[in-house]
Amino acid sequence: MNYRIRSIGRFLTIVSFQLVFILASGQIKKDYEVQSIAFYNVENLFDIFDNPETFDDDRTPSGKDVWNQDKYSRKLSGIGKVLSEIGRDVNPEPPSIIGLCEIENRAVLEDLIKEPALAPYSYKIVHFDSPDERGIDVALLYRAKYFTPLNSQPRRLILYEKDNPSKRDYTRDQLVVTGLLNNEEISFIVNHWPSRGGGEARSAYKREKAAILNKRIIDSLFKINPETKIISMGDFNDDPTNNSFKKILKTKSSTKDILASELYNPMENMMKKGAGSLAYRDSWNLFDQFYMTGNLVNYNHEGYQFYHAGIFNKAYLITQSGQFKGYPLRTYGYSGYEGGYSDHFPVYIYLIREK
Repeated sequence: MNYRIRSIGRFLTIVSFQLVFILASGQIKKDYEVQSIAFYNVENLFDIFDNPETFDDDRTPSGKDVWNQDKYSRKLSGIGKVLSEIGRDVNPEPPSIIGLCEIENRAVLEDLIKEPALAPYSYKIVHFDSPDERGIDVALLYRAKYFTPLNSQPRRLILYEKDNPSKRDYTRDQLVVTGLLNNEEISFIVNHWPSRGGGEARSAYKREKAAILNKRIIDSLFKINPETKIISMGDFNDDPTNNSFKKILKTKSSTKDILASELYNPMENMMKKGAGSLAYRDSWNLFDQFYMTGNLVNYNHEGYQFYHAGIFNKAYLITQSGQFKGYPLRTYGYSGYEGGYSDHFPVYIYLIREK
């Protein structure tokens, strides 16, 4: 994806896709390649078949949601539409990389990439079954035109209940995919950290354990390749300012003097300005996030660099009336199937690289 972007001084503004540096000696024009990367919690993308090994009964034709082929087809169509439109403000094509969570199995992913909105782009799938009790997993979609996986693996998060140390809490794996994005090595980690069930404080230790695992993955990737670039994305069920990010991962909200191995979270400043990706009891959270290694933002390294992060919250994804006006237009409401998209907005980033 080759585009041009304009910059005046230190600030970048997307205008006719041309980067123009205003210097004393005149203008220097540089062509840049732009890659869009997205993440979306698709709110229980289940097929209609009962899996006797998981708690998926509600999402079957005989369950309380009466989850049938018609509803499933409409859900697929809606999610396909959303994914195909993310990043179109800059790119005429959909994202090269898409992280997903709350998908039931590989079969629903196969159905999703066949949707008319996505089929022309030949998405491929990286997916492993996780031990989650509800049967939901994380996954990565990629366009083989731009990305070539070299290695992929699920990393298991082992948790036990605090008040019953012998009881295992089965949750989602963290998916690690290393590959070549237009011949440049980048690693992606797709996350869906434990929920706040039982209360934020009571469940915080679970997400802190998830953060510890994430940090171990990042450290191990750096040991393999000290020059590697890493992007972690997901529904973290924590905000950028929670302990899991600030005390364990030690994420930074500023790129100033950041080291290559430190972690930058562009979503922290977005949250402080009031941005959110989901709402609960009239309060917004920014659980859906990207963070990345400093070598993607310090501009002292060649290759891809972070350019911009955003929340994809077009009007059709927003509830327009009633008690939940302004919230994401979800699939499952308090009265069952609502026919919307998800209870989360997708998030995305742009990477740029000089041609």
